[in-house]
Amino acid sequence: MCAFKRLFTGVTLWTWRRSRWISRHGKAVFSSCKPKVCVVGSGPAGFYTAQHLIKGRHDVEVDIYERLPVPFGLVRFGVAPDHPEVKNVINTFTQTAKHARCNFYGNVDVGKDVSVQELQQAYHAVILSYGAEGNRRMGIPGEDLAGVYSAKDFVGWYNGLPSCRELSPNLSCETAVILGQGNVALDVARILLSPTDILKNTDITQPALEALMESKVRRVLIVGRRGPLQIACTIKELREMVTLPGTRPEMMPADFEGVLEALPDLPRPRKRLTELMLKAAVKLPLEEEQERRRKSSRSWGLRFFRSPVLVLPSPDGTRTAGIRLAVNKLQGSGEAARAVLTGNVEDVTCGLVISSIGYKSLLIDPSVPFDSGKAIVPNQMGRVQQSPGLYCSGWLKTGPTGVIATTLNNSFDTARSLMEDMDAGKLDTSAAKSGSQSIRKLLETRGVKPVIFSDWEKIDDVEMRMGESVGKPREKLLTVEKMLQVAWE
Repeated sequence: MCAFKRLFTGVTLWTWRRSRWISRHGKAVFSSCKPKVCVVGSGPAGFYTAQHLIKGRHDVEVDIYERLPVPFGLVRFGVAPDHPEVKNVINTFTQTAKHARCNFYGNVDVGKDVSVQELQQAYHAVILSYGAEGNRRMGIPGEDLAGVYSAKDFVGWYNGLPSCRELSPNLSCETAVILGQGNVALDVARILLSPTDILKNTDITQPALEALMESKVRRVLIVGRRGPLQIACTIKELREMVTLPGTRPEMMPADFEGVLEALPDLPRPRKRLTELMLKAAVKLPLEEEQERRRKSSRSWGLRFFRSPVLVLPSPDGTRTAGIRLAVNKLQGSGEAARAVLTGNVEDVTCGLVISSIGYKSLLIDPSVPFDSGKAIVPNQMGRVQQSPGLYCSGWLKTGPTGVIATTLNNSFDTARSLMEDMDAGKLDTSAAKSGSQSIRKLLETRGVKPVIFSDWEKIDDVEMRMGESVGKPREKLLTVEKMLQVAWE
């Protein structure tokens, strides 16, 4: 060996040993490799977590894995078609995905195509951000009858989620009942009652638009187990219902007894929301509004103090004919008030029941700790308990609560925890990790071909052009097979 080679080899070996010694003894930040982080899930939680990591550290490399060929999760499949402004966050996510230190790998089903343990071997840290893909069941007789749907599946149907493509809900009835009073419940009610002239200019799927054009639904009741002071929706969503063209509110004034007296002590956001409900429910509207309501052919109403106990079957027992509701009263007050049964029930005739009582996260890999009762991964500030190097963010971390802005803060907290662990030496980043290099080889041996972000951009371009041809912002591809065909052609 020549002198130059001996000198070069010696310096390289010394540098490697020094980096290892320093990482073990915590004397300084000196590493011979870049930290590699894997994010599972490309919805808001996944992208916000990746964004904060990339901005917070100039050496970290982030790979995002997604089960579907397309990114953005609930921004694409959960946000209502008539709320395009909410989807503008996709522009920010796209900047993150195209960053030099970020990669997107769609069409990879973690837990099936590759295990979490295999990801942990390839990355310094793994962040689970795959959201809440399961439905919370009502647990009442008849909920499996035809005509009963979860709000998650119904939303997925009109938003183009491939697994919900064949839902084909029966909209031939006059009355629909939605169980739950959160924003998703109001989204569903609004879509059911919106004039299709409004919907046809959105990215709602063509099959859903055609079904809604033929819909016989003229009345939607939105049912909650507690009272007006505990309703879970935001004022923006309620205002959209109050002003929805061609519809009128249909309330029960008795549900609002004592509410006016409680107004002065309410926090400002809750007070404004309650005032709007009172205006729609009990106050005599101005003459112009009265005339608008008289001309409206459709109606909606909030029903409080009601809990479902039985889906009533049709005479032949094959489909939904109505729902039996238990009448409740409240114990306590404010947010802590509990609904208790009075012993009374009432039956509502309807042909469509949509359960909007919440989503829940599912376990994707048996190696991951999971609290099946709370449907979350047990964690402390995003650090998965008793699993060094494993983190979680989004609804998998907290449960399905809040809006996209809530998820932003939630995800930033997880990213901050991970970076603190790196800085404190609790997460060893001194040893080189293979990252996507070894994972892609592993996937290749298993016949799995990832969709990279430039492949998604082909899908995006086709969908935009399809939409433009019919006067819509986008016409979504509805099957994974079609998505992959476009991505790889």
